[in-house]
Amino acid sequence: MIGRTFAESAPSFPAPVRAREGAPNVVYVLYDDLGFSDLGCFGSEIATPTADRLAAEGLRYTNFHVTPLCSPTRACLLTGRNHHATGMGLLPNFAMGYPGYRGELHHSTATLGEMAQSQGYTTLGVGKWHLTPMNQFTGAGPFDQWPLQRGFDRYYGTPDGMTNQWRPDLIEDNHWTEMPDDPDYHFTADVVDRAIGYVHDHRNGDAEKPFFLYVAFCAPHFPHHVPQEYVDKYVPVFEKGWDATRADRLARQRELGLVDADTALPERNPGVRAWEDYAPDDQEAMVRLQAAYAGMVEHTDEHLGRLVAELEAMGELDNTLFVLFSDNGASQEGGEVGSMNAVKFFTGYDSPEQELAVVREHLDEIGMEQWVNTYSVGWSMAGNTPLKLWKQDTHGGGVRSPLIVRWPGDITDPGGIRTQFHHAIDITPTALEITGMTAPEVVKGVEQRPLDGESLRYTFGDAAAPTRRTVQYFEMNGQRALWQDGWKAVAHHEPMLSPLLVLTGEAARVTNFDADRWELYHLDSDWNELHDLATEQPDRLAAMVELWWAEAARNDALPLGAVINGMDGPIITGRYDQGPR
Repeated sequence: MIGRTFAESAPSFPAPVRAREGAPNVVYVLYDDLGFSDLGCFGSEIATPTADRLAAEGLRYTNFHVTPLCSPTRACLLTGRNHHATGMGLLPNFAMGYPGYRGELHHSTATLGEMAQSQGYTTLGVGKWHLTPMNQFTGAGPFDQWPLQRGFDRYYGTPDGMTNQWRPDLIEDNHWTEMPDDPDYHFTADVVDRAIGYVHDHRNGDAEKPFFLYVAFCAPHFPHHVPQEYVDKYVPVFEKGWDATRADRLARQRELGLVDADTALPERNPGVRAWEDYAPDDQEAMVRLQAAYAGMVEHTDEHLGRLVAELEAMGELDNTLFVLFSDNGASQEGGEVGSMNAVKFFTGYDSPEQELAVVREHLDEIGMEQWVNTYSVGWSMAGNTPLKLWKQDTHGGGVRSPLIVRWPGDITDPGGIRTQFHHAIDITPTALEITGMTAPEVVKGVEQRPLDGESLRYTFGDAAAPTRRTVQYFEMNGQRALWQDGWKAVAHHEPMLSPLLVLTGEAARVTNFDADRWELYHLDSDWNELHDLATEQPDRLAAMVELWWAEAARNDALPLGAVINGMDGPIITGRYDQGPR
C-alpha cells in the first residue's frame, strides 16, 4: 500500500522464485566426435575410468541417437526439439535463409537454461558453444544469440566449432578474453577448472539453490592436441591396426552385454583399405595419429574425473542428474590416411603418399600446437564399432552415440544396460521431469514450440519397458533416415561439389534427391544395419519414405538443397558467416 509517508504505507517484498525443495542439479557432459565404442565401458581399450565409473553407478544406453553433426545435436540437447525446428539444420557458420537453416536458435525454442533461469536454477556453461553465427561475436554484437542471452548466467569457452587446444579462442560471458598465462595450459583442463570454480561460486552464494551445468568439451574433435606422454602410451596399443581393433572391440562388447553374441561386423566402410595393405612405415605414422586421438580421450576423461570428484566432495554428486554422450559419431574428416593439417579438408587433401610423408617427417610433433593433426578413416571406422559409416551420415556410425545416465534417485540396477530407442531431444524432457520444472508456453514474451522429446525416466527402473518413442526423422547434408517402431529407412546422398567452388562463389549444382537409393533395416533384430530388406518389403519402405517427407515438412527440414561435405560439417551454397577472429 502506498501512502503519503512510510507511516501510512505498507511495503511488499516479493519472494524470489525457488526450485522445489531438494530439487536436483543437472549436469550435461557432451563429447565432440567421440565414436560409439571409444569409451572403455562401451568396448574400448582406451582408459576412461571416470566414464566407466559413471556407467557402473548409472545406466548405459545402446540405442541412443543424435544428429550427424555437432551444432544440430547441441540444439536438440539444449532445447528438447528437433534440430531443424530450432533453426539449426546445419551449422551456425552457414545461414541459408530458410526457417530450418537460420544458423541460430529460434527464440520459440528456448534452451533448458532459459527454462531453468525462471524456475529457481543457476545456469552455468563451459566449453564449445557453436550455436551462434561467428560474425555476431564482436564487441558490438548483436548479443541475443550469445550464451548469456540464451539462458546461461555464466559462460566460458570457445564460440566456434573447433579450436587449438593449446591456444584457444575464448569468450567469457559477453566478451572475448585471453587464455591464462600458464606454460602447461590445455583447453580441456581450463574448461574443467572453470566448471569447478563456477559451481563453488554458486554454492558459496546459496547453500540450497540447484544448478544446471553444461560441460561441452571440444575434445576429441581434431586437432588432437594432448601432452606427449598420452600419445606415447597408446602407440603400442594400436600397432595391431584398425581391423584387429574392430574385432577386439566387438568381442569386448559381447562380453559386456552391449551387443548380442551373434552380432557381426559390417564390411569395411567405403575408402577404408585393409590394414595389412600398408607398408610398415605408413602404419607407424597412422598409429601415432590414432594414439594422439586415444590419448586425448583418456586426457579428457581424466579431467572430467576432477569435476566428478569435486561434486562428490561437495556432497552434490548424488543429488545430480548426470548425463554424458557424444554429439555425433567418429569423424571421417581425416581422409584415407590422416593428416598433420586437417584444415585441408576444406580444399582437398594431398595424395595419401604426400600426407604420410609429412606425418613421418614430424612424427614426434603429433599433438603439438603447430599442427592440426587428425586420424584416418580406418581408425574412425574402428571408433564406431560395430556400426556402419561415420559422422555426417545418417547410418548408425553417424547417429548412434554412447549414452551414460547417472541418477541414484530412480535407477534400480546400477551398471545396467538399456535398449529403448531414444534421441538427443529426449534429454531435456528427462531433466524437466526429474527436477520438477516445466517447459513454459511463453519464454521472454515469445510463444514456445512444444517439446519434441520424450523423457527417458520410464526406463530407469525397468530395463524391459517398451520403447515409448514411435518415430524419429534424421537429415543432414541430404543424408536422410527415418526410424519407426524398430524399423529404419535410410538414404545416403553423395556430395556433388568441392568446397573451393562454394568459397569462390560458384553456383551450386542441383542434385536429384529422388535418385538416391533407400535402404530398409529391422533394427530390433539387426541393429547395426547389415541386412537390407528394401527389395523384400517395398511397401513398408515406400510408406516410411512418405512419412519421412511429412516429418521433414513438419520440422522445417525442407527445402533440401545441393550439399557437400566440409570441415566440421557441410559447406553449402549460401551466406558464409565467418567471424572476425
